[in-house]
This record gives sequence, C-alpha cells and structure tokens, in this order.
Amino acid sequence: MHAVACGDKDAFADLYDAIAPSVLGVVRAVLRDVAQSEEVAQDVLVEVWRTAPRYRSDRGSVTNWILTLAHRRAIDRVRSAEASAARDHRAAALDRTPEYDEVSEEVELRLEREQVRRCLRTLTDLQRQSVTLAYYRGLTYREVAEQLSVPLGTVKTRLRDGLIRLRDCLGVSA
Repeated sequence: MHAVACGDKDAFADLYDAIAPSVLGVVRAVLRDVAQSEEVAQDVLVEVWRTAPRYRSDRGSVTNWILTLAHRRAIDRVRSAEASAARDHRAAALDRTPEYDEVSEEVELRLEREQVRRCLRTLTDLQRQSVTLAYYRGLTYREVAEQLSVPLGTVKTRLRDGLIRLRDCLGVSA
C-alpha cells in the first residue's frame, strides 16, 4: 500500500488484481444490479488510487479499509437512488394535483363559517356554550360541566340537542 500511496502504478495493478473481485462482491451484495455494481466498484478502486496516502495501517488491514470504502459507497448509491425515487414520486404527485380557484374556495369557506355562526345563534345559551367549549375549545364533557357549573348529564343532553339543531340548521343529512 505504501508503494501505491507513492504513485507506483505496478503496485496498484497488483493490488487491483488482488482486491477487485472482493470489492465487486461486497458492492453487488448491497446493490444487486450488475451494471451499478461494476460502476461503484470502479469508483471505489479509483478512490483507493487517489486516497492511498490516507490509509493508516494502525486502523486496520488494507483489505478491510478498501472493503469498508466499497460498502459505504454502495450504501450511498442505494440512499441516493431512494432519495431520487422519492423526489420523482413527490413530483409526480404534484403534477396530479388539480388546479383550484383559491378565491372561490375562500368564498365558500367564509359562507360556511357564516352559516355555522348563524346556526349557533339559534341555540339556547347553555347549548351554545356547551358546543363552543366542547368543539371549539376541546374540553371534555366533564370539563364543560365544571366550567358551566351544571350537572354532567345536563351538559350531555344540551350538547346532543344542540348538535341535532345544528345538523338540521346546516342541512346535514345524518
């Protein structure tokens, strides 16, 4: 490896002949695609030639260093392919997103909100308070009862009656 780090092409050719089948095997185990495996294996061996001076014998054998590079490069290729597929999937989903008229949608939402407000005004005070606390503030039946200082059964009845009246007022079919 020292000779390869010094730029000895014959030493690299010997190293290449000895390690290339193992590199291809490691890469192929991860990628499973022959063409991509060959491409990644070639990239790894070029990287070995370029980065040979960085090899440190105190951290492991030459074979382990090269095979670790190969495994990491193969994993990077898989991650890159997955990220690319995810981007393509998101782009395809955006292409299928129907165009909509923001103005008309906003108008519809405002009309619906106004209709709900109008229908809420038709409820009794206890029904309106119960519905508002339960559905707009997210309180439980028990919390609504405590907040309004009325029995739990009364709150449940007022909520049920209020929701039925709202349903009828809004024209929602059950």
